[in-house]
Amino acid sequence: MPPPTARDVLLGLIDEAYDTRAWHGTTLRGSLRGMRADPAAWRPAEGRHNAWEIAVHCAYWKYAVRRRLAGTRRGRFALPGSDWFPTPYPPTDAAWREMLVLLRAEHRQLRDVIEQLPVGALARALAGSKTSTLTLIRGIAAHDLYHAGQIQLLKRLRAGA
Repeated sequence: MPPPTARDVLLGLIDEAYDTRAWHGTTLRGSLRGMRADPAAWRPAEGRHNAWEIAVHCAYWKYAVRRRLAGTRRGRFALPGSDWFPTPYPPTDAAWREMLVLLRAEHRQLRDVIEQLPVGALARALAGSKTSTLTLIRGIAAHDLYHAGQIQLLKRLRAGA
């Protein structure tokens, strides 16, 4: 079996952070598994983010990284706005499921763009940036794991509230 390419390693990294079984514990998708709308909308305190907002935030940044990697102009995310999005009120299980579908779709689309990148593009800086493609992809994986940990903490805080 040939050694993995840099692209293979990066794809494995983003998958391990999002939904593939991982040695380090819960992935982003794993942290959301089985969650319903009411727990996803719970806040530990006024002005603090909830799991719903964090999940949409992660979908948005997968979209933003995908767009930067593909070199496309800024388009439209599935929801109006950017970065942080309000939880719908009242939160419904149907809306929550739609948001989970959006997160999964953004992950798949990001993955597709990474699979299509020319090998030489990984070490190069992105147009108009000092950040390399490799660094951006590694960063979106770290972003998923950071927020997976936040969601795990929110679940524990809610259980103790």
